[in-house]
Amino acid sequence: MKRTTIFADEETLLSLREIARREGLSMAEVIRQALDKFIAEHQRAKRVPSIVGIGRSGRRDIAERCEELLWREAPTREKDAN
Repeated sequence: MKRTTIFADEETLLSLREIARREGLSMAEVIRQALDKFIAEHQRAKRVPSIVGIGRSGRRDIAERCEELLWREAPTREKDAN
């Protein structure tokens, strides 16, 4: 573990001291736990959603033809009926 210095406003420090007292922990431990939680939340946000890649079209040219595929006119029901 390495030592570091942080700057915090008085109200934040008072809240940290109160939490430490109530939980029977040192201020350093409360700050470490808070930092661990903050990091875990931000690392989750970077993960790719689990649904990405679950559907396969069977085509290998989607990336190259994305504009063409997205903007081509979709068949209408009227055209399908004829």
